[in-house]
Amino acid sequence: MIGNITGSAAFGLLIVAAIVQILYLLRKDRKVDGFSHFLQLGAALLLFSITIRRSIQIRFPAITNTFESLVFYAGVIALVLFVYRLLAGQKTLPFISFGATLIAVALLAIASSPVAPSEVVPPIPALQSYWLALHVSLSFVGEAFFAVAFVCSIAYLASRDQERKRRLERLTYTTIGIGYPIFTIGALIFGAVWAEAAWGRYWSWDPKETWALITWLVYTAYLHTRFVKRMRGRWSAILSIVGFLFTLFTFFGVNYLLAGLHSYA
Repeated sequence: MIGNITGSAAFGLLIVAAIVQILYLLRKDRKVDGFSHFLQLGAALLLFSITIRRSIQIRFPAITNTFESLVFYAGVIALVLFVYRLLAGQKTLPFISFGATLIAVALLAIASSPVAPSEVVPPIPALQSYWLALHVSLSFVGEAFFAVAFVCSIAYLASRDQERKRRLERLTYTTIGIGYPIFTIGALIFGAVWAEAAWGRYWSWDPKETWALITWLVYTAYLHTRFVKRMRGRWSAILSIVGFLFTLFTFFGVNYLLAGLHSYA
């Protein structure tokens, strides 16, 4: 699983964390567990150790292929969840940690599948740019916050408790508010700088560029309607969900369904 013992251990920690979380979700006293976030931290550290080890082996940040990207992405989600638990304390919303943990587990499951070969191979020359490393890493950090917002939005639509809905709406806004500028800098700005260095132009309407822009516009619309139009509630949650689904299509759909300049990534 996940190519080696370290990856399998990280996967196992996240599975155990999800089991602990669901057991607490089933409790009637709504007590918050004080254990699973340490499992998430352990998984994050193990996943980052894979990135570091592979980076040393190829002498370049190991985030340039599908396997490496999935490992890094899952590690960031796990770390974000650990920090969320520390900051929220007993006010943590257990379903959020559980739902986002499942997303990290799903990413690692894909990383262990044939669609993401785990061989340690140096990137091709076009990918050997530190602008690319910044572009990819910051994009996934931003998307990790979007993943949490996605779970919050689903919980918001499913909840009937008004106080819980207010907390979920606030957490959705906070995570998107953090992830948005990071994603903007990484996916669009650093992506454009790398494109100019690699291909001689900042923008080429490549499918991945186009879908990254569409994703950014969805989250821009979310923030705009919340700030300017004061639109909150159901439609804001729907925009958050659509935005995250677009991030998944930008990564998976474009890679496997649409040919373009990013096809080798």
